[in-house]
Amino acid sequence: MKLLMIIVDTACREEVEVLFRHNGIAGYSEIPGAHGVGESGVRMGSRAHPRTSSIFFTVVEADQVEPLKKALCSYCEACERNIHMIQWGVEEIV
Repeated sequence: MKLLMIIVDTACREEVEVLFRHNGIAGYSEIPGAHGVGESGVRMGSRAHPRTSSIFFTVVEADQVEPLKKALCSYCEACERNIHMIQWGVEEIV
């Protein structure tokens, strides 16, 4: 199993939820309105830097990672959005 962390512009969060459903991912957690600085710029939710990110976490079977990655990349290319996906191996779920 894999733990995925997906970071996306908050304006795109609903599209990520749709991609999850289309790829058979029923469970996830979201941290909305995340602040930070990265290659896509400053995201502080302020007047000077109004954008924020949403961070999604989900645990999936290893064979679900590649189809989801392809779907996310296709979405990014279609609308020129930055989405980052990080994955970790999961040894045990209690």
